Amino acid sequence: MHLYLLPMLFMLIGLTMYTVLGGADFGAGFWQLTAGRGADATRIRDQAHRAIGPVWEANHVWLIFVITVAWTAYPVAFASIATTLSVPLFIAAVGIVLRGAAYALRSGAMSSSETRAIDTLFACSSILTPFALGTVVGAIASGRVPVGNAAGNLITSWLNPTSILIGALAVATGAYLAAVYLAADAVRFGDPWLARAFRARALIAGVGAGAIAIAGLAVLHSDARAVYRQLVAGRALPALAVSIASGITALALVSRRRYEPARYTAALAVAAIIAGWALAREPIILPGLTLARAAAPHDTLVLVVAAVLAGAAILFPSLALLFRLVLHGRFDPNAPEALQSKPLGLIPFSVSQPGLLARSTAACLIAGIGLLTVANAAWAHAVGVVALFGFIALGFIALAPTEIAAAGSGDQPE
Repeated sequence: MHLYLLPMLFMLIGLTMYTVLGGADFGAGFWQLTAGRGADATRIRDQAHRAIGPVWEANHVWLIFVITVAWTAYPVAFASIATTLSVPLFIAAVGIVLRGAAYALRSGAMSSSETRAIDTLFACSSILTPFALGTVVGAIASGRVPVGNAAGNLITSWLNPTSILIGALAVATGAYLAAVYLAADAVRFGDPWLARAFRARALIAGVGAGAIAIAGLAVLHSDARAVYRQLVAGRALPALAVSIASGITALALVSRRRYEPARYTAALAVAAIIAGWALAREPIILPGLTLARAAAPHDTLVLVVAAVLAGAAILFPSLALLFRLVLHGRFDPNAPEALQSKPLGLIPFSVSQPGLLARSTAACLIAGIGLLTVANAAWAHAVGVVALFGFIALGFIALAPTEIAAAGSGDQPE
């Protein structure tokens, strides 16, 4: 693997995480907007707000991560995308700001009418933002972003059939993921009515998202022929097959009320779409610009890879702890006592030898950076990549929060 491919791999992982986690946040806003009126609608809105309130800011870390890696590792491509697609990116940024403002204002609402107005603002921005971000992906996929400072059309680059298709698919998949996640949360919190309500929404949204995706093949055939050929008969075909199979499996699991495994299969279906898009475009990032040509100098790429892996050793344990606390109702005083009293989960490792772990982590980091910077052979670069991934794994264990370590070893933290 060439070094210039690693930042793109990291970006695709970050984009997948943002789509799966952040997309579910946006989807919760969709269900708040369409909940209607009355006591039942209030329960749906409250459940959506309660479920995503503690994690929505953390989920946006992935978007920041993708942007940061992009402008550092592929500066020419980033500048071209940011200038040509400045309008949809600005719209998405406004939507994110409005969502944050809605969270801040909701706790201070003085009446039910104010709460409804704030929830409407939040819900509208939750649809606006993923649609705008989807049009950005569509513009890049259809080759409408030329290399250069604002070299593409500021309107038609993102308002075109492919961009509108992917924008609509982003909204639909977000709604589907949110409904699946919220149904699982309702079961965990012992609310069968909410579980049934979100199950019905998950089935409707899943069928709708699948219909949009299948119909989208016709759009790609006429508007983005190169991507279409790769999806149906090229290197991206396996990803398309995985996405279809995972989507059907997720719907079957939801219909049988097996929400926990449905979470993962639904996420896999979305991740496969992103993988298919990347495979359909590789090695071209923009028209006439390959990844190799777009990449920053070698030393910059090494620093980017090292920084990402070092940050991952801190980020992943933190996010793991956050989501475990949320899923066990530790942030919700109304969560069932039986749920809150459960241990945070079993982690198959122990931190009984922190000194050895620290030395092993440092050794992997040094070996990875050394092999990627000093050596020129392809096999050395491959070993360097493996060493850096070992740095992530060992760093995760070494820096794991004490609560998780205690849960994995059976001990209780003091």
